[in-house]
Amino acid sequence: MSLARIDQLVSIVIPCFNAESYIEDCLDHLYEQTYPNIEIIIVDDASTDRSADRTQLWQARRRFPRFTLLQLPRNVGFSGSLTTGLFMARGEYIANHDADDYSHPERISKQVEFLINHPQISVVGTNYMAFEDSDILKQTPSNWLSYGEDIPKRYALGDHCVSHPTLLFRGSVFDSLGGLTRNMNGAEDYEFIAKCVSHGIRVDNLRETLYYYRSHPAQRSREFY
Repeated sequence: MSLARIDQLVSIVIPCFNAESYIEDCLDHLYEQTYPNIEIIIVDDASTDRSADRTQLWQARRRFPRFTLLQLPRNVGFSGSLTTGLFMARGEYIANHDADDYSHPERISKQVEFLINHPQISVVGTNYMAFEDSDILKQTPSNWLSYGEDIPKRYALGDHCVSHPTLLFRGSVFDSLGGLTRNMNGAEDYEFIAKCVSHGIRVDNLRETLYYYRSHPAQRSREFY
């Protein structure tokens, strides 16, 4: 049985592994969010660099009112660290975020507003731009997302059309379905969204670009794609 969720609170869950070069930039952009009621939960997955130190220094400087850093004693992988953070989240809404990316200042407010205005929908992603770590002005728009009724049709065909780190969803989704599978390595994000769709949970995307995906040599996705 889940604990009571806090009305209007958005829990932003950030799994972090060896992101010392990027975590402060990620957090600076979350500090600038226009949505006023946010908690940040960082799960450091036994990083071997100074990710946790950088995170603690950032919090000492910013003093974000709702902030948790959990340092895992051993590496459990992406799905394990993210799901750990999801269990810690107390918000009515939960947002995903990767430690090496950043969000538009209005990302959270626009996603929450969308879910308030569309009570039949429980999960919403956004459009995004990918950018080169070496050149932040070199940005590439996404070209594989879908919207509205096209989303369940594509997942029924085994396709993928929602960007996992852009997701904001009702806490009740996690309460009913749980977190990410640990039975597949590299497709956990796909499986979570497909699980939502297969259980009749409505998913949509915002067409507006509200998330910025950093492309760099050490990023996790390069292991699989």
